[in-house]
Order: sequence, then C-alpha cells, then structure tokens
Amino acid sequence: MTQKLSVPPKAAEKPFSTTHHGQTNQDPFHWLRADNWQEVMTDPQKLDEEIRTYLEAENAYTENALKQTADLQTTLFEELKGRIKQDDSTVPQKDGEWEYYVSYVQDGQHPLYCRKQNTQEEGTTLLDGNQPSQDKAYFQFGGIAHSPDHKYLVWTADEKGSEYYTLYVRDLESGQDRAQTIEKTTGNVCWGQEGNTLYYVRRDENHRPAYVYRHHLDQEREDELIYQEKDPGFFVNLGTTQSNNYVAINASGHETSEWHLIDAHDPKATPKCVSKRQKGHEYEVEERQGILYIMTNSGGAQDFKIITTPLANPDIANGQDLIPHRAGRLILSHTLLADYLIRMEREDGLPRIVIRELETGQEHAIGFDEEAYSLGLSTGYEFKTDTIRFTYSSMTTPAQVFDYNIKTKQRTLRKTQEIPSGHTIENYVTKRLFAPAHDGEQIPITLLYHKDTKLDGSAPLFLYGYGSYGISIPAGFYANHLSLVNRGFIYAIAHIRGGKEKGYAWYANGKMEKKTNTFKDFISAGEHLVAQGLTQKGAIVAHGGSAGGMLMGAVANMTPDLFAGIIAQVPFVDVLNTMLDDTLPLTPPEWPEWGNPLESQQAYERIKGYSPYENVKAQKYPAMLVVAGLTDPRVTYWEPAKWVAKLRTVKTDDNLLLLKTNMEAGHGGASGRFDHLKEVALTQSFALKVANLT
Repeated sequence: MTQKLSVPPKAAEKPFSTTHHGQTNQDPFHWLRADNWQEVMTDPQKLDEEIRTYLEAENAYTENALKQTADLQTTLFEELKGRIKQDDSTVPQKDGEWEYYVSYVQDGQHPLYCRKQNTQEEGTTLLDGNQPSQDKAYFQFGGIAHSPDHKYLVWTADEKGSEYYTLYVRDLESGQDRAQTIEKTTGNVCWGQEGNTLYYVRRDENHRPAYVYRHHLDQEREDELIYQEKDPGFFVNLGTTQSNNYVAINASGHETSEWHLIDAHDPKATPKCVSKRQKGHEYEVEERQGILYIMTNSGGAQDFKIITTPLANPDIANGQDLIPHRAGRLILSHTLLADYLIRMEREDGLPRIVIRELETGQEHAIGFDEEAYSLGLSTGYEFKTDTIRFTYSSMTTPAQVFDYNIKTKQRTLRKTQEIPSGHTIENYVTKRLFAPAHDGEQIPITLLYHKDTKLDGSAPLFLYGYGSYGISIPAGFYANHLSLVNRGFIYAIAHIRGGKEKGYAWYANGKMEKKTNTFKDFISAGEHLVAQGLTQKGAIVAHGGSAGGMLMGAVANMTPDLFAGIIAQVPFVDVLNTMLDDTLPLTPPEWPEWGNPLESQQAYERIKGYSPYENVKAQKYPAMLVVAGLTDPRVTYWEPAKWVAKLRTVKTDDNLLLLKTNMEAGHGGASGRFDHLKEVALTQSFALKVANLT
C-alpha cells in the first residue's frame, strides 16, 4: 500500500458475507483477520504482508497527524515520569523468618523481587526483571511465588504480549534457574506445601486456560495432568486457601463457578469437587479447621452470603448461614485468618472492610471519612496473625498502606505513595454526584478537578466509563490524571450499569438483553454534567478500553455531537462477528455476558442492533483515537482495524480518525513502566488537542 502520510489510509474492500438465522451480514474488511492469527500471537513476523502494510500505513498516518503534539507528548511523558518514585519499593510482607517485597531501581523499567530476614535492614534481590528483559521489545512478568521452605522461586514471563508465559524455577541458594522450563503457561502458578511440587495452568489450542499440571522438582516423573476443563465456556484459575492447606482450582464462566480442592500436603492428591457447577451459581471457597467458608449466591442471595459446611461432605444447599444475604450489600470477597473472617463489601457505592471474630461472632468495620474512595485488602502470607493490611486512596489522596491490628483496632501507616514532582492535596476537589438515567435510575459519577477550575461550563470534561462483567471502577488516586486536570480538564468517572457499584442488580441490568442500559447511562452521565453547567455539549472527551471500548463505539454511533473526542483503547467493537467465531479464545466464555448468536436468533439480532462495527453510519463523528495491540488475545487487533476502516468509508466529517497499533504488544500495551507512560502521553496529547488545550 503506497500512502501519503497526510492522506488517511484506505483499506481495500473485499466481498465476504456470513448467513445466520436467515440473515446475511456483509463484512468487506474481514480480510484484516489473519487466518494464522494463532501463529501471529507467538511470532508477529508471520503476519500477512498485506495486513501489515495497512496497519503500518495507519501508524504512519497517526504519527504524522499528531506530529504537532510531539513536544507536548515529551512534556507529558516527563511529567508522568516525574510522579513516579523511581527507586520505590513495597512494604515487606512477613512469611515466617523472611519478609518479601518488590522494589525498583532508578531508570529501571521492570520490578525486582526481593526478600530480607526479619532481623535485617538490607534485603537481597532474588529476581531482577531488568536483566531478562534486556533487548526485548516486550517483557512482562506473570505469576511469581516462593516455595514454602523458601528454597525456590517460581517465576513466569511473557515476551510477546500474547499472554503465553514461560515458567522458570530459580534455586535461591545458587541464584540460578534450573535448566528445565515450561512453555505456554498462563503464568498462574502455586506451590504444594511440602516444597517439592508446584502447580501451573496451560492453555489449549484455542488459547484458553484449560489444563492444570503438577510439576515435581526432582524431574524423575513427568508433569501430571490433574485437571482438564472440557467446556470451552469455562476458564481455569489456580490459587491456595489462606490456611495453605489446599491448592484450589477454580473453573468459571461469567455467571457460573466450580471449585476443586487438592490437599497441598500430599504430592499425589487428586482434586475434590466442592460443589458441581449449576448455571448461575457463583461461589468462592476458604477453609479453616476442616470447615469450608463459602461465599455464594445460592438460594436467591443475589448480593451473596457466606455459609459454612464440612469439608468432608460439603453441601452448599444445606450449609449454615454465617453472614446472611442482605439486598443492596454486595459481598465482594472473603478471606480467613486462624481466628477471624474478613470480608470486603460494598454498599451505597462505597467499599468497606468488615472483620468477624469467629469465636465470639462479634464484628466491626474499618471506617473512612471521604465521600468517594478506593480500598484494597491484603492478608499476606500468614494464617495465624492478628494483622491485616489495607490500601486506601481517593481521587485526591495518594495511596496509603496501613497495617491494622484486629485486637487493638489500631491502624499503622506503613507507606504513603510519594509524588517526587510534588502533589498538594488541597489543590484538588473530588465529589460524588448522581445523574438521572433514562429509566429513573441514579447513576453515580465521581469528579476530580483543580480548585481553580471554573465550574461555569467553560471547562472541557474527560469522561471515563467501562460498564461490563460486573467490574466496578474505584474512585482511587491515579497520578496520571493530574496532567489533564492541571491543564483545565474536569475528570469524571461514570459508574454505569454493567458494573457492580450499586450491587449485583446494577450488573444484571447492564448485560444481555439490558446491555444498552450501559450505553444510555454513559450518555445520561455526560448530558447531566452539561445540564449542571460543568461543561458544554461537544466539549467532552470520552475514554474507554476493551469492553469500555465497545462503549466508546456505541456512544459514538448514538450521540456523536455530545463529544469533542473519543479515545478507544483495544476496543471490543466487532461484537457480532467475534461472538459468532467460537474458535476465538474468549468467545464461548463470553456468551453468558452478551448472548450466543450462533444458537439464538434473538441474541443475534440484539447484538447486531448495538455492535459498533455493524452500526457505523453516514453521519458526523467526533475526533477519534483508536489503539490496538497486534498480539492481543483478548480483543484481537482486527476488531479496531476493521472498525476504523469502515468508519473511513462512511463518516461524513473531516475530524481526525486515527488508528495506532502496537506491533510488539498485546492487550495491556507497552510493558515497561516508562514505555507505558509514552502511550499515556499519546492519548493525553490527543485529548488536549481536540479540547483546544495544547
């Protein structure tokens, strides 16, 4: 493809159609889907040359279109980098006589995994990510775990962005990796308690996590396949109970789960199913003294409850309620210590930590004052302890790490996120307000702005949304946002349906046949902020990624004049064709979220009715920046490529339409902590450009 940099690339249109339920769908840009996409995941050089030429032409056009922002991008990058403490480290986490932590070095792109003995100040580096990543365009750590006897470290790394991880075992006495490596794992690993076996997950031929293996360090036995998931709609994940007594296999879809436990002290143990899968039943398992503590939605507990049942003969249906279901109080997670049950829950849109003393049944919650905040919980490595750790932040308050003594109820500040370039909390304002939805629901919105920003409608607004899979967007501190806020943007998060900010019903009312509520909520949030005089119609830059990118595509089709610009990162925009392709990694597991258009005409028509790619039409669109990753197994590169190609042939405006494909990365973009910031600087420079704040 010969293309002038100043002229938008034009992809060839080639006849292609599919017919389902008596309906024929034309897809002239189907050819951008590489037939050998699985090979491309592991070797990007095998991409078809015609496809590569088109993607590179789009990249060249994007670079040229944004060349006037080159200096701004450099300035933004230095700003973003200046907010990172380069030689930062995490608070050490105790495990017996050792404490483990992660640190960084000046100018280092990747973390160092370290430990120190409890009595020592100085630590030892066990694994320096800046060494194996040398001369690699992409490098990302996966799961890393030390053995219970502290003699070994298992670590995994992805070198393509395709989420195929190679597994290594390091002898911590010699500091050398063992000769044997294991390819194409998911990066999900854990140890048996006798210290000589480890468990890992491998992918099937369609890139789905499906096999659990047990590996013996003595290497005298072949790795044992101990679990195989045969349903393509279920993915497999590994973990351990907090008691360390069991390795836990979780096979789950979007609305159904099934757990299997393996005695972690027996290297020959076989998995035991806790409760066989039933459609719509979700549960999570912890263990203490032979009793299972199960978080479950059984029996109509939509917002979940916690029950107990004997491990020897588990029975969820007849389990005893420990924490009964209460509508509107969503239990997010639970964990056990020797003497306590700790749960994270959310009510009225805000999270909290609740601790229950198991002997007495007494409970207390850890309270916070701000009207919007984010909360994280860690119980560490140990089981017999009175201390938990939590992280607190808000849109204005950098992350604070506290150790909390359950007995004394005292919290000890262990670390505050440092902003080397400076951050004055009093210069910023965060607020929570609610927007009326089209059907009368109230949509939470979290705002962040500089105290000097005029709230008279003259400020542009940066509106972020996601709204899928029940994922809630926390109102936490993100240092990167300050570059926009300091330049006059009001930053807003629309907590729309499809997430669980207001309980499980908030999620259920934003999926399947109610999916369009997600899009309408986002539009209602934007319109409400205009009606409140905070910004103006046509002065909003919208941002979303992955399933949030689908949101971007939908709202661009529905109300393009509301937005000055759209930033869609790795956007899931070819929804219908993807859900019709059951060979793709995520398609069968995602049918419970969107519907199965292969089997259901109703699902086919519903998805076709909102899928961004199918609904591109002859109208004016806002300026758009679309970002993709060539080796992305979650949202394949051809989805955004096809979408942009179609937009170019149909839209009636001259506004910028840019496609940037990272040819050496996947779903998460660039892997290094500084390389990633270059991508943030690119998207922010685009937002500032279309908002006339450059």
